[in-house]
Amino acid sequence: MPMIIPCIDLMDGKAVQLIRGRKKALEVENPLDMLKKFRGFPVIQVIDLDAAMGRGDNRKMVAQLCRRASCRVGGGVRTTERVRELAELGARQVIIGTAAFREGGVNRSFLAAARKAVGKKFMVIALDSSRGRIVVRGWRGRTGLRAEEVIPALEPYCSGFLCTYVDKEGMMQGTSLRWFRRLRQATKLPITAAGGITTQAEVEALAKMEIDAAVGMAIYTGKLKLHPPG
Repeated sequence: MPMIIPCIDLMDGKAVQLIRGRKKALEVENPLDMLKKFRGFPVIQVIDLDAAMGRGDNRKMVAQLCRRASCRVGGGVRTTERVRELAELGARQVIIGTAAFREGGVNRSFLAAARKAVGKKFMVIALDSSRGRIVVRGWRGRTGLRAEEVIPALEPYCSGFLCTYVDKEGMMQGTSLRWFRRLRQATKLPITAAGGITTQAEVEALAKMEIDAAVGMAIYTGKLKLHPPG
């Protein structure tokens, strides 16, 4: 059953929401406060933005969140040591983005090593896309790869995909259901949609495609009201 996955994006020890990964729109001083709001949801998505951008990390806060809730964690996961560390911290799953790719294609050697370290079920691969191409390094680096074209090569290494429509991330203008339909046709593995999801109607449209919805800005601003499952 598709579900809403609330998001906690970390920067400088705070929970933040950015517009297209660049402009800060709002922040919450203590990210742990969000756990009360998200109580009842089976999974919370935690992204360490500082680690993703290569300017430090929020490891202590990630560890605290993982101790208190069922979290899948991403952001700057670029070594097998970090993958193992997150597993030991109690993360439910790890999200691998930049490290899943290298010039011109899939980084099979890294993905195979990570899979061997923690198992395929622990791994989710992020397909963050802007103007139709996958972007990496905190969305600052651009590849020539299309998400729907590389999915078959990535399937052996993960249990699902986090697909972010970067062009609408944080803008509260809706997402691209057309793009997510293409991705759904490309794989039978679980997909989580992110990037611009604003309304209950969009969440329901994604659910009909059997796609989960990772939501941040719409929740933090109150545009989308949360109703924990069950």
